[in-house]
Amino acid sequence: MKIAVYQSGPNAIIDKPTRIASLARRAREARDAGAELIAAPEMYLTGYNIGREKILAESEPLSGESLSAVCDIARETGIAIVVGFGELGDDGRNYNACALFDKTGKRRLLHRKIQLFGELDRSCFAPGNNMPLVIDWNGIKVSMLICYDVEFPELVRSIALKGCDLLLVPTAQMAPYDRVAEMMVPVRAMESQMFLAYANRCDQEGALDYVGKSVICSPWRDLARADGQDGLIMADLDFDALKKSRAEFPYLADRRPESYFGILDEN
Repeated sequence: MKIAVYQSGPNAIIDKPTRIASLARRAREARDAGAELIAAPEMYLTGYNIGREKILAESEPLSGESLSAVCDIARETGIAIVVGFGELGDDGRNYNACALFDKTGKRRLLHRKIQLFGELDRSCFAPGNNMPLVIDWNGIKVSMLICYDVEFPELVRSIALKGCDLLLVPTAQMAPYDRVAEMMVPVRAMESQMFLAYANRCDQEGALDYVGKSVICSPWRDLARADGQDGLIMADLDFDALKKSRAEFPYLADRRPESYFGILDEN
């Protein structure tokens, strides 16, 4: 299975119609190269560091125009799409969210960012409180996290224990936290024995400098890594090799949770 990550740059940060048009173009490019899925960054549809007032104004319910346009792109191009956006929830709260639409345009997954990052997130969003779902998609098990979520090993491990094969992580990872993309993300893939696709930006937004370095990694190596340019990276995922890796590195099978259960039982 081939997947693609869209690392967005200056040509994708102007307004919603421009971002949606860029996503459609990249989705066609990925499909034509044989990819079955494309993942775009965190808060891709609205921008991230744009201030509370604009975030609230730009956020939409799941039935909103922007997500309907993404549904149409997935259906018209025949490729699954993961995209980050500001969600106005049915409860009236605002969430930093991402969704997976399959090639028919059907929404298969929704994730609301659990670990909010600093005042930037906390001033604009309510935290998601539901553990990420793991679903069957195209014969594999898939789940999603957003940016800071993946830096918490408990979250990734909980997904791994549900059998996740591919973890999709839209992000807006900025300087000076380059080592997260360089080191921590590959370690998450190794310690939980899964493929991981990390979709970042490579531009500036206010005082934030997004570092790029998007990556598709396996438990044993990086399969594709972006530099500082706008564009796609793609990789073929070998699930037979994943089974072999899980046998050779049996971290999940060798766990002894009875010895450290208190970590997950904190009040």
